Amino acid sequence: MRIVDLQSFLLRPSPPRGGWNVSKHLLLVRVDTDEGIVGWGEAFTLGDREQNIAHNVTNLRRYLVGKNPFHIREFTRWARDIFSEGRPALELFCAMSGIEQALWDILGKSLNTPVYNLLGGPCRDRIRVYANGWTAGARTAKEMADRAVAVAGMGFNAIKLYPFQNDESEQAIAANIRAVREAVGPTVDLLIDVWRRPEPTKAIRVAKMIEELHVFWYEEPVPSENLDLLAEVRRSIRLPVVTGECLYTRFDFRRVLEKRAADILNPDVGSCGGILELTEIAAMAEPYYVQMSPHNYNSTAVGLAATLQASAVIPNFVITEYFINFQDTGDAITTHPFKVEEGCIRLPTAPGLGIDINQDALKDYAYQEFPMRKW
Repeated sequence: MRIVDLQSFLLRPSPPRGGWNVSKHLLLVRVDTDEGIVGWGEAFTLGDREQNIAHNVTNLRRYLVGKNPFHIREFTRWARDIFSEGRPALELFCAMSGIEQALWDILGKSLNTPVYNLLGGPCRDRIRVYANGWTAGARTAKEMADRAVAVAGMGFNAIKLYPFQNDESEQAIAANIRAVREAVGPTVDLLIDVWRRPEPTKAIRVAKMIEELHVFWYEEPVPSENLDLLAEVRRSIRLPVVTGECLYTRFDFRRVLEKRAADILNPDVGSCGGILELTEIAAMAEPYYVQMSPHNYNSTAVGLAATLQASAVIPNFVITEYFINFQDTGDAITTHPFKVEEGCIRLPTAPGLGIDINQDALKDYAYQEFPMRKW
């Protein structure tokens, strides 16, 4: 079997039914083979970089055509060699990650088995997910609480919120989190994303104010680029610290583990190097007793499918991400959309990534630029 074509599809998701904002494009990757088997993957996108990432996919086409799609390790090693020559890290690794997923999809389909069976077999038959994407624009404690109740009603028992959105006081931030906790009750886990916004001392003080609210985790109280400071903050609070969405490949995560800077790692399958790299980062974390929660700021179609395959085989997996404001688009472009039941998604049993893409439906989400963000 040989690769005969490589394409990318840059999509603009439709606004969700709930009215929550969508301000991110999706980038799907399709790999065709001479035996008619097609593989799909998804590259992570963010901000104004999606065009550069799509361009990287296009540039890699000439290197992949004629190659054996089963040689996944050879491809990723070669792509890392390109990175070592000084090309932009994020754009290259996102493109590489999307292609890598598509190669696994081809391999699974050719052998008529899910990808997780090729990675050692599943550790679980259901993958727990948390809801994200519902807090944008919520300004008051009541708005956050009302939205949280609506999301919990959609079948989620874990939700992520961003209480550090503006320049709120520490008391206001704690009050917003408390309002959400009171609204959803004790059975819904609250995941707090600090999103690298405040100064470290503020993040520490807020963490101590919300300890009594049984917070599930405290994500990136400081940027991961300063791991010494992140480790210092972790030692200063009593909430589990998460980092990793801005890190790429096992080489970046090695330093997090050595410095004991986090309790949970959240690499993204669409940017860290792909499915195999994600599972190898997890294997590195396991002897440090660090858990894994794959980041998934991607579609609820391909990106989620790849994440589910990896999550199934990770022993130290705890939970992964589901962006509800991409759900309508994901449901429209897949023939058998994933369903959230009691906070989990059942592991797909179809071969490859377990999904089929309706390519005709992609035309309804053709790329359009979002309005420029205000300073």
